[in-house]
Amino acid sequence: MLRTAEYGSGHGTVTSFDEQSGLGVITAADGAAYPFQCTAILDGTRAVAVGKAVEFTIVAGHLGRLEATGIA
Repeated sequence: MLRTAEYGSGHGTVTSFDEQSGLGVITAADGAAYPFQCTAILDGTRAVAVGKAVEFTIVAGHLGRLEATGIA
């Protein structure tokens, strides 16, 4: 099983989300931006509204950047 390093958790707002590609960005309270994929949304809906306040976990992504996962 592949394990992903966690770098903490955060609170922020969904600032963009493209339903066709399933890609979005969360901007944290400290101003940092974290990209995410629709598969990272915990409720299984695969979509989230822009402007929604969310909680998330920060992990190392596939391209060497930090990403959001466990979005609730």
